[in-house]
Amino acid sequence: MPVTAKLLDVTNELVNWFNPVDATYRADLRELNETNFARFDAKLEQRLAELRSEVQTGLATLKGELVAEIGKLRGETTAAIAHAQSTTVKWMFEFWAPTAVGIVLTGVGVVALLLRH
Repeated sequence: MPVTAKLLDVTNELVNWFNPVDATYRADLRELNETNFARFDAKLEQRLAELRSEVQTGLATLKGELVAEIGKLRGETTAAIAHAQSTTVKWMFEFWAPTAVGIVLTGVGVVALLLRH
């Protein structure tokens, strides 16, 4: 048998031996990848659940702070409006009281002048 034929037979035997080994390694690698992906997926789900929980807790805290701040601002606004109203009433009284006194005194003066003649 010539050397090339023997070499061809050895090559064929090697190829025939490597094909099942390659298939086995591919199956093992596929299984390892699927296992790693399943583990990654589980960790990702866990971290997403933790993140959701943290976000919900943060939003609840923020909502409480906002409600408290809005209540505080509502109280401050109510107080400012009450102060503005009282100041307006005071200024109105300070303006209209002397005006009313002047009108009354003018009326008394006119009546006195009319009664004198």
